[in-house]
Amino acid sequence: MSSKRDDLIALYAKDIKAKFGESPDMDLLTKVTIGLGPSIYNMDSSKVSGSDDSELQTVKNNFLIKKLGLSDDPGLMEAVRSVLNTYGVSERNKYRAVVYYMLAKHFNKESVYN
Repeated sequence: MSSKRDDLIALYAKDIKAKFGESPDMDLLTKVTIGLGPSIYNMDSSKVSGSDDSELQTVKNNFLIKKLGLSDDPGLMEAVRSVLNTYGVSERNKYRAVVYYMLAKHFNKESVYN
């Protein structure tokens, strides 16, 4: 029997294949999703708004700097914008788990989840 979380992970995996053209590392995707806790079940917090600057700052500060341990520099925001652009400007449902997964891969920080 599949859980709601498993269903979401399958949805995220489909998005990674469709939008980014790559096969997801399911182990990493699962860990990123679990790391987001209950926020994945909330319509608002489960997604990233690409047009909201404060939201992008949150991704940068809470995920890239605090979680992944990266140093603050302009490259962080460039990476966030790059992932969101690849996801698709017109794509309304930019799932936070997918964005965080792609950023972890971009910065080669998968080890944070081991």
